[in-house]
Amino acid sequence: MDCVCLHSQLTTTVLVHCKGRSQPPKFRILRCNPQLNLSSLDSLKQTCSGVALELKLRRPSEKLCPVQTAGIRCDHPQNADLPRYYSRKEKKPFPIPIVELRRAARDRMKNRLPKRRVPPPKIGLVIKSLIPAAYNVFNARMTVINNLKRLLKVVTVNGCKWCNEIHVGPVGHPFKSCRGSQASQRKGHHEWGKAVLEDIIVPLESYHLYDRLGKRITHEERFSIPRIPAIVELCIQAGVDLPEYPTKRRRKPIIWTGKKEFVDADESELPDPEPESPKPPILAEIPDPEVEPPSSTEETILLAEETLVAWEKMRAGANKLIKMYPVRVCGYCPEVHVGPSGHKAQNCGAHKHQQRNGQHGWQTAVLDDLVPPRYVWHVPDVAQPLQRELRSFYGQAPAVVEICVQAGAEVPEQYKPTMRFDVGIPNSIKEAEMVV
Repeated sequence: MDCVCLHSQLTTTVLVHCKGRSQPPKFRILRCNPQLNLSSLDSLKQTCSGVALELKLRRPSEKLCPVQTAGIRCDHPQNADLPRYYSRKEKKPFPIPIVELRRAARDRMKNRLPKRRVPPPKIGLVIKSLIPAAYNVFNARMTVINNLKRLLKVVTVNGCKWCNEIHVGPVGHPFKSCRGSQASQRKGHHEWGKAVLEDIIVPLESYHLYDRLGKRITHEERFSIPRIPAIVELCIQAGVDLPEYPTKRRRKPIIWTGKKEFVDADESELPDPEPESPKPPILAEIPDPEVEPPSSTEETILLAEETLVAWEKMRAGANKLIKMYPVRVCGYCPEVHVGPSGHKAQNCGAHKHQQRNGQHGWQTAVLDDLVPPRYVWHVPDVAQPLQRELRSFYGQAPAVVEICVQAGAEVPEQYKPTMRFDVGIPNSIKEAEMVV
């Protein structure tokens, strides 16, 4: 008797092929307990919020008997791949491949589709419906910064002295992943020290534009124009008013006189602007000398949960803003520019910048370019440090999420796949060698 077992991720089918000398081949179904044969079913019940079994019967034929099929549905993905590391010699991929952009352009020309309505930011106006979202993003960023300053008093974060890698935990991880100076002499080992807030929240800065539709910043003006955090500049262009960073607000759309030339419309005939409703208050950053650690464990947990909510609120709001207000990023370095087109400052120092004369290779930015998540290794048990031989069993999470989780907050659902919560970690190296 030969047994044929067909197993896949979503469907499990067991067939038995019986061969006889005088009779034609026949197929039978093994009548067995599904809890014993579908060994992955019990583990899926623990990790999936919904597991269902579907029984389907095929129409019997001359050679095949009715087949019993078990289907397993999972609501959220498991064991998602860790974020890929791009070396400094690689160019960032485009959010939408060039081939798809060209195909879409050909389809528009072929079908002669009508042109879409020009969004208000391209004609110099502000989207009034997104002004509250801009204030929420600005205040959420301040909440994350102020709360992280307090959480760093109770949660230890280590940073390598030679590279930009950080680790959340009392002891740094033992993995040989250092790419800093003289890494070959140290055989890839990290030299850990105390990390600061700038290691967790990457300070990405961009030029502040008084007029986002004005002329591009030249190389000679690179030191005369102030630089502020990129997400703050995005909020200012979306409607946040800061007295120290004035910006031009138009009440009428611009008038195009050429392909790249325009003039402002006459606003003298417009009536006086109506008094605006009171805008939301703007939070301020707490100075370092005034930062106080949480007084109790309950306060630490509440602070961590508030930080997670503010982090998700900031990322969701920023993702909504960059869809209407263009943001550019260099494909070779982390330089970000908030505006319809990048600046002309020749300060790119990435790989082979001499061939480009220091100019940036601008492309459309995504959310991770504006708010880098800074993925770190997830520590399942703070009391037990990570082991080098069990590296493939550990997951990763953004640094802010890992700090809040170690402070007592619950893990959000969207980060569980990369943190590998459903992977069992062996107790010893010998047990890890037995894993298939």
